[in-house]
Amino acid sequence: MSEFAKIEKKWQKRWAKDKIFEADPDSKRKKFFLTVPYPYVNGALHIGHGRTYTVGDLIARYKRMQGYNVLYPMASHMTGTPVQGMVDRVLAGDPDANEMYKRDLRLYFDTEEKVNAQLAKFKDAMTTASFFAKVISQDFSALGYSIDWRRKFTTGDKTYNKFVEWQFQKFMEKGYIKQGNYPLLYCPQDGNPVGEDDLLEGGSAKIKEFTAIKWPFEDGFLVAATLRPETIFGVTNMWINPKAKYVWAKVDGEKWIVSKAATEKLKLQAKEVEIIETFPGSKIIGKSFKSIHDGHEIPILPAEFVDPNNATGVVYSVPGHAPFDYIALRDLWEDPSDLAQYGISPEDVRGIEIIGMIDMKGYSKFPAKDAVENRDIKAQTESEKLENATQEIYKAEFYDGVMKDNCAQFSGRAIKEVKEDVVEWMKTINRVDIFYEPDQRPVICRCGANVEVGVFAGQWFLDYTSPGWKEASRKALENMEIKPDIFRNLFESTFDWLAQRPCARRRGIGTRLPFDPDWIIESLSDSTIYMAYYTIAHHITDNKLKPKQLSYKFFDYVFLGKGTPAKVSKSTEIDVNLLKSIRSEFMYWYPNDQRHTAPSHISNHLSFAIFHHVAIFPEKYWIQLISINEHMNMEGKRMSKSKGNVIPLVEIPEKYGADVFRMYVISAAEPGTMMDWR
Repeated sequence: MSEFAKIEKKWQKRWAKDKIFEADPDSKRKKFFLTVPYPYVNGALHIGHGRTYTVGDLIARYKRMQGYNVLYPMASHMTGTPVQGMVDRVLAGDPDANEMYKRDLRLYFDTEEKVNAQLAKFKDAMTTASFFAKVISQDFSALGYSIDWRRKFTTGDKTYNKFVEWQFQKFMEKGYIKQGNYPLLYCPQDGNPVGEDDLLEGGSAKIKEFTAIKWPFEDGFLVAATLRPETIFGVTNMWINPKAKYVWAKVDGEKWIVSKAATEKLKLQAKEVEIIETFPGSKIIGKSFKSIHDGHEIPILPAEFVDPNNATGVVYSVPGHAPFDYIALRDLWEDPSDLAQYGISPEDVRGIEIIGMIDMKGYSKFPAKDAVENRDIKAQTESEKLENATQEIYKAEFYDGVMKDNCAQFSGRAIKEVKEDVVEWMKTINRVDIFYEPDQRPVICRCGANVEVGVFAGQWFLDYTSPGWKEASRKALENMEIKPDIFRNLFESTFDWLAQRPCARRRGIGTRLPFDPDWIIESLSDSTIYMAYYTIAHHITDNKLKPKQLSYKFFDYVFLGKGTPAKVSKSTEIDVNLLKSIRSEFMYWYPNDQRHTAPSHISNHLSFAIFHHVAIFPEKYWIQLISINEHMNMEGKRMSKSKGNVIPLVEIPEKYGADVFRMYVISAAEPGTMMDWR
């Protein structure tokens, strides 16, 4: 151990002995209540996490030097399915999961025997999370963080569960929580909805709604999913992968052709699906289907680029307005030699006429052709150029495009105004449905399975579009300081798209919905107003209050001032003076003066925290300031445990020294900029 490390340990012990970071109400001093999100305790933390916690500690110490009475508490987040998913993988003998946990355990144990002994104890999520909650707290202390540890708790504690039950009862009373059929990201293997914290990959994934168009074919429908249903008037052919498996299936009583993979997705999306026949795509290539608007025959052509795992695995072609379709059709014109096996002659494919259906200034009859030729794109493999061409055309058509005379009753309409009307028209003639997909791939659950979109009856969700809620939350944001202010637009855009969010699932650690205990509140929905719980957590612990004593009336009195101490004391058997003291402490510390974290939390936790404070607390208790520090790279690359380019926090005091680390992460870059560890 270096001399510096010895000095650090000496003073850390002295701080703990003298309890200098334990903050109590002091009417003679101005208070400052600072919070940083509690860590998720599913493994060891690394220096990327350390930057945020160190900046938070710097703020706390700076405010103390200014004379403030500073409260800087910490707890442990363990709810949801991430820990459960990892434990399930360990119990199933997954070598990657076992090695990941062994790698973390080797940081805390000096022999392989001790590592294996601890791993053997990881048979349930609570035991696993409790171990990491303990060692992470030790890591924070070793880095000199000035935390009031009296107030620590975990989100798996029964007393904390009662607090979250109260929170959700308030949502129910306000009409903000609802039950219904709603699309959500879903893990088929776990049989559970998933959120950002449950994902190994694709943590920013959202749900994308496709329009599934039912094109008449034989005695049923050929079903293609699209994001641009208004382009049905420009379809020249259908693309089918000749090597993929397709099915005739009864879907809600209708006969559909989709890829075999799509049927599993349809089942998850509340469709009744019965497979009638499975066949290779090559079987229907060369046949034709009917157009929607006038019934003319359209050919089915081969395309190995069609991914059967994407949407329905059936793709309609609009080569006049879609660069990918244009170059694929052009390739068949230039080399039709493979078409004979499907009974398609060169003359048949060369006789396909491109249809221009959208007028735009600055483009010819066929905008996709213009975009391809302007970029000198020669092959389908030039995907980046084709994607750029696609974005150019789609943007230009949306803002400036007008439907041509060949678009039936929609002729002369602006593209940006016509989409919903085209869909509504197709609904009246039973030619349309809905299909959901994640908006990115891959999206992988922590259990290792691919995540899909599910639609299930009885799902509970928070409706952020409830009357008045979003408007009041925007008011809170307008009156709040955001530092640096460059991040304010990310909050504003999140508020714009935030709508219905599933808030409960069937498994994992957490709080059960008080009005439907078969459901467990998910890990982002139960971690939004816990800053208020910090103000009273030590009273609950020190006085050994039981969960049953923490009733709705208790929290109503403590946080909202409803009821009288005498009446609440009678119903809870909590001493009147203790109740008054708990209420007084909350009123002293709240609101949360500064919430500090990283930008990845803006689109979820931070925005939810604003909404949830607005929903439950009076305006004087809304969050005052949110500060952000950017993430950290390792020598120019994103840090990742799987890539091995991380430095665990536990190694810092011995390897570099706590003070050296703290000085470096504070001074190497401005908080609002990315830091590169060198």
